Amino acid sequence: MPGNLESALAAHGLIVLGGFSPAAEDGVPPLATGEAPGAVTLVGNAGPEMWEIFHELQRDEPHPLNAWTRRVLAEIAADFGAVAVYPFTGPPFLPFQHWAGRTGTIFASPMTPAIHPVYGTWFGLRGALLSKAPLAPNPPSATHPCETCVDKPCLSACPVGAIAPGHLDAARCLDHLESPIGADCVAMSCRSRRACPVGRDWAYPPAQSAFHMEAFIRDFGALIRR
Repeated sequence: MPGNLESALAAHGLIVLGGFSPAAEDGVPPLATGEAPGAVTLVGNAGPEMWEIFHELQRDEPHPLNAWTRRVLAEIAADFGAVAVYPFTGPPFLPFQHWAGRTGTIFASPMTPAIHPVYGTWFGLRGALLSKAPLAPNPPSATHPCETCVDKPCLSACPVGAIAPGHLDAARCLDHLESPIGADCVAMSCRSRRACPVGRDWAYPPAQSAFHMEAFIRDFGALIRR
């Protein structure tokens, strides 16, 4: 077994976001041997560290972040005797948001698919490592940060009212981002995301925010406007 998983991931600006022991209803695919995995470790990024590394290494290829993620996690998975799976592979897509909820450290958010009590919404799920046994200690369970947020500024910060408790009007959001008045949200990230007090120290720099927002406009726009 190579060294520490956290160290192996950190070399690429990646982190362990949590893990769990899967049950049949979790929809976790089998290992290469056909056995059911005994552990799922969610891997992601928080803040700008991954971006700084990826930005220097990205290639001129379709979906460069996804392609870079595959190269990195496939190598790490092989080193640790695991199987790497990804949220962008499909259809059918693996239930990564359900898996995130199983960790006890990632929760549903009004403005994005998920929020973390430390990183806020400034993180991303890049993949998961499936293995017979846990590859790293699971972070302790946490409290949903939105439940203790009294003011909830994210709900009023959206300039087009696309965000409401428990609902994101993605089509309205996309229309705004594609309009001239949405340029600020593209260049600096969603205003509601910026208004959230959780994890502000982990906020993405403008270049990283623009990269992700442009990908959202391109990929999600193609999905909902078929």
